[in-house]
Amino acid sequence: MTQLPSLIACDLDGTLVRHDGTVSPRTVAAFVALEDKGIPFVFVTGRPPRLMGRIADAFGGHGLAVCSNGAFDYDLRARAVVAEYGIDPATLQKVVRGLREAIPGIGLAVEYADWLAADPDYEPGDWDRDIAVQRLGEADLWRRPAPKLVGRHPALSADELLTLARPAVGDLVTVFHSNGERLVEAVAPGISKADGLARHASRLGVPAEDVIAFGDMPNDLSMFGWAGRAYAVANAHRSLIAVADDVIGSVEEDGVAVFLESLLRT
Repeated sequence: MTQLPSLIACDLDGTLVRHDGTVSPRTVAAFVALEDKGIPFVFVTGRPPRLMGRIADAFGGHGLAVCSNGAFDYDLRARAVVAEYGIDPATLQKVVRGLREAIPGIGLAVEYADWLAADPDYEPGDWDRDIAVQRLGEADLWRRPAPKLVGRHPALSADELLTLARPAVGDLVTVFHSNGERLVEAVAPGISKADGLARHASRLGVPAEDVIAFGDMPNDLSMFGWAGRAYAVANAHRSLIAVADDVIGSVEEDGVAVFLESLLRT
């Protein structure tokens, strides 16, 4: 690409955030330099808002984030949720029944902006270490809108769970996975990373063809399909590699930063 984009969209974990949880100074500098040239950026992530503090710290409050795969719009400057899009309770209960029937042994939880509620079978993951998981009874667990439903299985991989979950829930919700840790995730129908990115681009008056996106996992597929250009980091899931316009350096090599630096030289 020789022409500068009008908006940059980037996933966080595995794309921008290294596997040790850090963001390199080089990466921060590249994004801030582009913003200084009038090119805004938006982080489009599976992280819930409660896990955005370190990102806001690293980038000095720059930018906006689409969190939980489109379920939240989050202002990094104000450190506040500005919009929420949840699965309605009636649909949520149908999805829970479908997943439990199709995937015996799965544990389920609802991920809110700053807390997590789960059934007795849900096994907390690395992202849950910062909070005490609230074990609510069935009557309370599914009675309010759910920004994101997550399910973890003791043995099945994320790819296996996704294969089983899709036919079980149909078009009631959008299902996907964002890592390989035995986890499947769901958001309301029509909600996705692409939807969140499109909302933000519309506010800025930027058409899809003037947006470039970076990602590494299957939850980035919708964003890749929407943006004008899409780049997978070298460590990306095979499904992203297959559809990307190009493959750049890995997250550990600061692949996104290296690419953005090349844009700054155009």
